[in-house]
Amino acid sequence: METIEILSLAVDANDFYTQGHSDRVSYYSIEIGKAFDLDEKSLNTLRLAGIFHDIGKIGINNDILYKCDRLSRNEYIEIKSHPIKGASILSKVSMLDEIVPLVKYHHERMDGKGYPFGLKGEDIPFMARIIAVADSFDAMTSDRKYRMKLKLSEAKKQLIINSGTQFDSVVVERFLSVLKNYDKMQKDVEYTYLEKNYFNYDWKNYI
Repeated sequence: METIEILSLAVDANDFYTQGHSDRVSYYSIEIGKAFDLDEKSLNTLRLAGIFHDIGKIGINNDILYKCDRLSRNEYIEIKSHPIKGASILSKVSMLDEIVPLVKYHHERMDGKGYPFGLKGEDIPFMARIIAVADSFDAMTSDRKYRMKLKLSEAKKQLIINSGTQFDSVVVERFLSVLKNYDKMQKDVEYTYLEKNYFNYDWKNYI
């Protein structure tokens, strides 16, 4: 439990701009999982995979992570290595074995144009497809150093436009139904936007 707590805090502490992002991805993933009536074990797998999906960025040069300008080809290649780095880190913790594939494949796309392996369609683990939607949605609806966040309506539009190509269309459909409760959901994750509350959160009650 202490190992999980330390790792989870390390994920977001590494990048000021994404503090709380992993926790929100975890939350959105669970909500999508509930829409599919997944069992508690699967929901817990989504919970942990959401928390750790970006842990591989610990192994990425901070100059690249914090860069505001367009990334060079080599820098983009380095960024795209973070799922493999994350899977490698987590594979050393036996109790986290089940989330390793979700971390490794959460940037794959349904059309095969994702990374790091270019998997396509059903070859991508189902729960990794859930993480992909949750991750992209939070990225779109959060302020980043290179752009302001999108409005909910625009983020939903982007999910629909990329449904079936970048994202699993069924996952998008279920998530859009979940987003009808968006106001309540934002209250649930409100603490993740507050640095003080986030780092004082009692993770033992969460995990």
